[in-house]
Amino acid sequence: MLMRTDPFRDLDRIAQQVFGTPGRPAAMSMDAWRDGDTFEVEFDLPGIKPDSIDLDVERNVVTVKAERPALNKDLEMLASERPRGVFSRQLVLGENLDTENIEASYEAGVLRLRIPVAEKAKPRKISVTSQSEDREAIDA
Repeated sequence: MLMRTDPFRDLDRIAQQVFGTPGRPAAMSMDAWRDGDTFEVEFDLPGIKPDSIDLDVERNVVTVKAERPALNKDLEMLASERPRGVFSRQLVLGENLDTENIEASYEAGVLRLRIPVAEKAKPRKISVTSQSEDREAIDA
């Protein structure tokens, strides 16, 4: 079998691993949405052991770190498409979220964060009074 050599093929492969492609981004994939009074975020972390996930909150910044360890270097790799090593992602949260009460769960390779909306950011009713009503009550 004759194989053509392409000097840029390895460069393209390395660039895809570092910068990612539309089909496989280098950073951990994330979805985020609001469901009522909760802000929810899901991170795809397939093949990551739960004890290798590190979740930190400092002020309004949430940092997620996870590690997929390298395979044995003595193995003869036939394909190596799954990124390995340490992955990290930071979310800057708005002041309207309650970072003191974040809940995290991990199931089937998906890390889910549930962040409640802060009480001060929830809509509330304000009663309206009228000075003319107060004066009528005094005159009566």
